[in-house]
Amino acid sequence: MNPAMNPAMNEVARALADYTTVNLAYVDEHGWPQACAVFYAPTDDGSLVFVSARTTRHGRALTADGRVAFTAQAEGQHWATITGVQGRGAATLLAGAARVAAFTTYTERFPFVADDQRLRAALAGADLWELRPTWLRLIDNAQGFGHKQEWTAE
Repeated sequence: MNPAMNPAMNEVARALADYTTVNLAYVDEHGWPQACAVFYAPTDDGSLVFVSARTTRHGRALTADGRVAFTAQAEGQHWATITGVQGRGAATLLAGAARVAAFTTYTERFPFVADDQRLRAALAGADLWELRPTWLRLIDNAQGFGHKQEWTAE
């Protein structure tokens, strides 16, 4: 999603910029639905980057089949003003220059990673993923109960 190419989705991009955690839903190697939460950083082209090891249950699932559903929202909202994003897309493991760029984006979003020597060292060798949305829905009850805006990749 590139908001410049789709001005109607600027609110979705703003919401994703405001939140920090995405809840990923995926299917594990045994066919069971699973979910996990990861910190993410949005990129200029509308994808989300996150850190997670390939050896985790979700890392193995993403390596085998990168399709995910996800949500992101602020904590502790009142029902009348709930805002959040629902989405679907594909997560891919990053390598080389793409991984380096993603790590820079991630540490700019979360400066505590770069500030803590032990954490920085641990994450320097960690796997970085790109989540590229193919469908997004913004829920914004502040604009009316059940208000939705949707975007689909072309």
